[in-house]
Amino acid sequence: MDDSIHQTISRRRMELGLVPQRGFWSLLLAFLLPCMNCIGIDSPTLGNETDRLALIAFKDQISDDPFQVFNSWNDSLHFCNWEGITCSRRHPQRVTSLNLGSHRLVGLISPHVANLTFLRSYNLSSNSFHGKIPREMGRLFRLRDLNLSYNMLQGGIPDNLSNCSELKSILLNKNELLGRIPVELSSLSKLVSLNLGRNNLTGNIPPPLGNLSSLVTLYLYYNGVEGSIPEELGRLVKLQNLDIYSNKLSGLIPPSLYNLSSIVVFCVTFNRLHGKVPANLGLTLPNLKYLHLSENAFTGPIPVSLPNASRLAVISFANNNFGGPVPGNLGRLQDLYILFGLGNHLGGGEGDHDLSFRTSLTNCSHLKVVHLRFNRLRGELPATIVSLPT
Repeated sequence: MDDSIHQTISRRRMELGLVPQRGFWSLLLAFLLPCMNCIGIDSPTLGNETDRLALIAFKDQISDDPFQVFNSWNDSLHFCNWEGITCSRRHPQRVTSLNLGSHRLVGLISPHVANLTFLRSYNLSSNSFHGKIPREMGRLFRLRDLNLSYNMLQGGIPDNLSNCSELKSILLNKNELLGRIPVELSSLSKLVSLNLGRNNLTGNIPPPLGNLSSLVTLYLYYNGVEGSIPEELGRLVKLQNLDIYSNKLSGLIPPSLYNLSSIVVFCVTFNRLHGKVPANLGLTLPNLKYLHLSENAFTGPIPVSLPNASRLAVISFANNNFGGPVPGNLGRLQDLYILFGLGNHLGGGEGDHDLSFRTSLTNCSHLKVVHLRFNRLRGELPATIVSLPT
């Protein structure tokens, strides 16, 4: 068939609507692509260039790279093969992990990382990043693990991190962060670990944090948080690790906290708390391993129920106002490592039997420290003192 006949047939088919006219597909794509972005559809193909450019923008904010991490970040390698980068198997052009922890990097955190919309793990821990945490990170709606610990980050914690509804871990400890704990974080129903320790945070502990039904670890140590401990924290039925060491918290410990049977670490040292510790503490906290109550104003006796928490390794209640005898049944704690109770009002009862508890401690084969000076203990040291562990 000669060209003139072929062109005549093609023209006739166009007139009948059987063949799209030239430029139809270009016009269709020009219409569809903006719409895909508007309705939040991520194109793996488009992500190729988007993710690469976001990583280059991240690199541009680094001022010092002593381990030469970024030597591999060049055009001779696909960005999925750059050091610290992992891409999706299902969507090979999309970055799912940016892991550059412990590389002594110095610089700012680029807001362009928010364009890595498939990112699930973001780890910049143990570097020297400074400046603020970009608010744009609230757009990483697939993010599960955020670790910016051990840096020099300043400013506040972005409240829009609550938009990252898949978050399971937020580690921001050991920075220079200011301001309040965002109440918006209480909407992160999948959050398992929240570590904000060693910052300069102020204000109260938001009561809605009690809504974090999946939370296992809550660390707020070494901050300037004040006010009372919210009763609502007693709703954290999966909580195992609670450390609010060295803040300005005052008042009573809510009774609901003493009923969290999952608790392993209970640390409230260096605050302004007062009141009595429940007599049945060892029964209501059977999984307790580390009990730190030192440097507060607690009163009353040491609970004789403590040996029921058979895993107890550390009992620390120094510099309070505890009184009465040291329980004589502590020898039942086979894993007891430290008994630290200086600076209280222990002893002073009738007779000279204040030190008889020492006999039971001979059964604690792991015991290393018994520190009870500055109390009112009196009487003769029992002969069994020579049988204490090393």
